[in-house]
Amino acid sequence: MPSDHYFTPAPDSKLRLQQVTVHLGGQAREVTTANSVFSPDHIDTGTKVLLENTPAPPPGGDFLDLGCGWGPISFHLALASPRATIWAVDVNERALDLVRLNAEKLGLTNITAVTPDQVPPHVQFRTIWSNPPIRVGKNELHNLLSSWLPRLEPDSDAWLVVQRNLGSDSLQRWLDGELPRDFAVSRFAISKGFRVLRVKRHGDPTL
Repeated sequence: MPSDHYFTPAPDSKLRLQQVTVHLGGQAREVTTANSVFSPDHIDTGTKVLLENTPAPPPGGDFLDLGCGWGPISFHLALASPRATIWAVDVNERALDLVRLNAEKLGLTNITAVTPDQVPPHVQFRTIWSNPPIRVGKNELHNLLSSWLPRLEPDSDAWLVVQRNLGSDSLQRWLDGELPRDFAVSRFAISKGFRVLRVKRHGDPTL
């Protein structure tokens, strides 16, 4: 029995591709998904809550989709901000292959799908969007967020969606205590049992 998870770097299970119709950028679009990636049959509820309850992204800059899966957040950002560079980051190579395949299919040339170590260390992000991989465990999740959120540019926002019964409130408190003083964490929206958290980095580090 294969033990692959969506956070398995190189799934061993035999690849099974499927075509799925999803709504992105205001219209129905066909994408290719596969087994051993997160939510292969549809855009999951948490991601939908994030896309439906977050303000439009900036017009340009480097954006991060942290834990991109097969790519719905990246595609949303790329469609909304064609002048931006979208870094679609995941440890799952199968997911990254799907992001590349679908970006080409959708005509999106501003997406770079890479593993975390392939993002140049000097890159800072105009915005970060994530449906973070809660099931990797608390320590791994904390390490992930404490590594990437400080790469947010000053006067910029990160947006995270977390299910309430999977620890959204405790994660908000942890972020509030862990991040540097120029960060502020707030609950931006509540929908369908999920919380959208806003992580704001102020321009003045004394705040």
